[in-house]
Amino acid sequence: MLNPESVGRTFPGVDEVRVTQEEITEFARVIGENSFDIAPPTFAIRLTLSQSQAILSDPSVGLDWSRVVHGDQKFELHRPIVAGDVFRCASTIENYKVAAGNEIVTIRTDVLSGDELVVETWSTLVVRA
Repeated sequence: MLNPESVGRTFPGVDEVRVTQEEITEFARVIGENSFDIAPPTFAIRLTLSQSQAILSDPSVGLDWSRVVHGDQKFELHRPIVAGDVFRCASTIENYKVAAGNEIVTIRTDVLSGDELVVETWSTLVVRA
């Protein structure tokens, strides 16, 4: 069971991520995009997924990762992602509730370039009962 004291905690990322043109082109092709000048909005998942998994795997959070299924994903872009961008991520456990015995956890991850907030993502995960 998720430790309720984890709600509201922010976990800063330690690694910087540099976006390459090859990554943008590859991602765009996979989802059927024809423009490669900027990253598709959903490209942000490549930057944030490992961060979210790392914080949820922290033993102090108490999440049973073996029972997790993906519930929802949202993105808010403040500017396009382009090749050469360098980012850090910070993830916050925003919400937690239990419904029908299932735990529902929402994590917001901020994608930052220096002090500039470039993208916010929200992932809702369901921990099956």
